[in-house]
Formats: sequence, C-alpha cells, structure tokens
Amino acid sequence: MSFALDYSGFKVLLLAVLLPPAPWLLLAAWGGWRLHRQRRGGGWMLVAALLLIWFTSTEAVAELLSRVIGNPPALAPEQIAALRGRTDGAVLVLGGGVRSVVPEYGIGAPKEVTAERLAYGVFLARQTGLPLAFSGGIGWGARQLQQSEASIVARVAAQDYGLPLRWSEDRSRDTRENAANTLPLLAQAGVRRVLLVTHDAHMRRALRAFEAQAAPLGLQIVAAPLGLREDSLTSFSDWCPSSGGFARVRYLVYETLAWWSGR
Repeated sequence: MSFALDYSGFKVLLLAVLLPPAPWLLLAAWGGWRLHRQRRGGGWMLVAALLLIWFTSTEAVAELLSRVIGNPPALAPEQIAALRGRTDGAVLVLGGGVRSVVPEYGIGAPKEVTAERLAYGVFLARQTGLPLAFSGGIGWGARQLQQSEASIVARVAAQDYGLPLRWSEDRSRDTRENAANTLPLLAQAGVRRVLLVTHDAHMRRALRAFEAQAAPLGLQIVAAPLGLREDSLTSFSDWCPSSGGFARVRYLVYETLAWWSGR
C-alpha cells in the first residue's frame, strides 16, 4: 500500500468524524445514552447537540465564521479595469474537484465548486484580456479518477466558454502542489502578476501556499475570491437551516482544519 493511499484513507476517515454534523451527532448520542442511564448532564448535552445541528446549518453562522476567518474582499471593478492591456499577467483558477462521469452527458464534468471558479475565471479573463490558466490533478481523496481535473476543465473551457486554457497543470494533488507546480510554469512564460481564483473560504490557505512560492520567482499574487456574501445575518431565513448554509459551514470548517494542519 502506497503512502498516498494511506494518507487518502486516513484523511477521509478523519474528516468524516470532524466535519459537521458528525461531532454533534456523536454528542447527541452520548447525551441520549447518559439520559437513558439517568446520569447527570445527558439532557443538556442532547439539547446542545440539537442546537448546534440547527445553527451550523444556517447561512448566518456561515457568514459569522467567514468574518472571523477574515477572508480578502472581492476584486473591485476599478481593480479589474486597471489590469486591462497588461501583457505580464494571468488568471489562474484552482481546481475543486470533478466528476469522472456525469450520466446525462456521458463524460466527466467539474463539480459545482470547480464550475463556479471556472466561470469567474473566464469572466476575469474576458474583462482584463489576460490569458487563462488552471491547476488541478487528481486529489488525495479522488484516487478513483481516471482523468485529471485539468483535462476535464480544459475541455469545458474550450467547448462551453470558447476560451481555451493557455496553461493547464494536471499533476497537483493539493493546494501546496498547485503553487509549486504552476507558478514556475507561469514565471517561465513571462508572467509577473497572477490573479488567483478560488472560493473565499479557501483563499487564506491558497495565499499562504502561493505567496511562499511566488516570492523567489518575483511573482505578485492578487487574490480574486468568489462566493462572498453581502448580507446573511438580517433575515429570518438566514437563521434557519438550509442546504446552502450547511454546505458553507462544512466547507469553512474543512478549510479551517486544513489551515491548522498546514496542508
């Protein structure tokens, strides 16, 4: 068994235990057991678990977590306009996963996270006139894939958006490898400014990896986050569970764990 397979299996198991709602379900089960055994604290543990399940499935808590993490702001229209006409820049989109086969199409396609990043990357490339790059191979948790993320996204970019990738990096398995494999490729092509496209929750970790690799190459990294919210705290529905709120909280927790682990 290879190290990559060992690490992949351990990562999947660890995330299954640490990501919501698993910790709250375990807390509820423990509280229910204590309550059944007539031991102190069981009822409070059960109530706390139910409240945590509720609130960590809301857009409001996701927004609060995002603000605590401190994500960079979105690119302003004037910042985008200032990049027009430059010949030393590139728009770099980071992969977020693909599906090897989508039944309705019969071929592979980007997962929602990757599709959103690609759409914003195409938007920036068209607004600025900068060439488009993509970085993504077969991740640690996607060993079953037969095609890299980059190969699938290259087809989508060309066929669906009519904007072929200028650079396509297909060996990276994580964010650090995205930076290590892609930035030298761009530097050799004369790129000096890189618009880094990824989701707001992932941007802090991506900047840490990319800025460390960019400095020796003389590259400037410009954060181009997406997925930001203007207001997710004021309406009643923001405090009610939703699939979007649950997914966003889960993603923020995942990125926080990845940041702490140094991956």
